[in-house]
Amino acid sequence: MTVAEHVVRLAVGGGQERTFRVAHAVIAGWTGRDAGALQKHLRELQEIGVSPPSSTPIFYRVSANRLTTAPVIEAVGERTSGEVEFVLIQSAGRLYVGVGSDHTDRAAEAYNVAMSKQMCDKPIAPAVWEFTDVAPHWDQLILRAWTGDQQRPILYQEGPVSAMRAPADLIERFAGGNELPDGTAMFGGTLAARGGIRPTPRFEFEIEDPVRQRRIRHAYQVVSLPMVA
Repeated sequence: MTVAEHVVRLAVGGGQERTFRVAHAVIAGWTGRDAGALQKHLRELQEIGVSPPSSTPIFYRVSANRLTTAPVIEAVGERTSGEVEFVLIQSAGRLYVGVGSDHTDRAAEAYNVAMSKQMCDKPIAPAVWEFTDVAPHWDQLILRAWTGDQQRPILYQEGPVSAMRAPADLIERFAGGNELPDGTAMFGGTLAARGGIRPTPRFEFEIEDPVRQRRIRHAYQVVSLPMVA
């Protein structure tokens, strides 16, 4: 079976842009290392009508062409929202890490999580780091997200990547080995939202490397399309 590739251009380590060909996009869900934090996120979603998954972690597939670095996305209705996640990309035999938003249709999520993942674009920042550059201090990386406008950002999520399962764990569980299939992008799971999950017309997110004193950040606007019967 022929698999269509989706091409994205990403800067590596603050350098020049490179072409990444992504054939498979995966959203890893329920990836929390801490059982208490995982239960908190389960309760968050149950509050908006989402049933618990059949297993944890779980891996949802979405179309690779849902990945976008665009500053604006469109979504049907006004019940969609983002959540910050680290993103692993296997390309040409090397593993990279970036940051993205698993933007999700919350109304659809209440009756079918896999479908809700596919219904929205998945914004990613237009830059990545070599995974080998951050692997020695992986657990010190920090994820953050903000809602509100650019002048008055409201902290929505914040915490270390150590809140989620380590990349090697996720890769082994998904791929059955120590590498992702080449051309695969995997979102690694998210943190609890401060004040609960809620829609917002603007979402900003970042991953920070405090050891190397650098960060990757991106923001996007959400244009809500009318929901008509």
